[in-house]
Amino acid sequence: MNNTYIYIAIMAATIFLIRALPLTLIRKKIKNRTLRSFLYYVPYVTLAVMTFPAIIHATNSIYSGILALITGIILAYFKVSLFGVSVVSCAAVFLIELLII
Repeated sequence: MNNTYIYIAIMAATIFLIRALPLTLIRKKIKNRTLRSFLYYVPYVTLAVMTFPAIIHATNSIYSGILALITGIILAYFKVSLFGVSVVSCAAVFLIELLII
């Protein structure tokens, strides 16, 4: 039980330092183009890293998840609405699951 409290304290300290250090150490506006570009894309990359594995592993078969991902990417490339992309991707998963099982 004591280890649990230690783990929670370490996680809390880590999260606090990640959020508090940039606020306290960086006072001026960041002028470096590379660093600004990096910081601009961090939220998008984080969202992608969390979303893509969830899409692939959300179904019973990894193949239907991959097919839904590819279908969604192709439809989004052709500027289909978000609703259309989700309906067609769900239909693709349904059909593949129906054929596999």
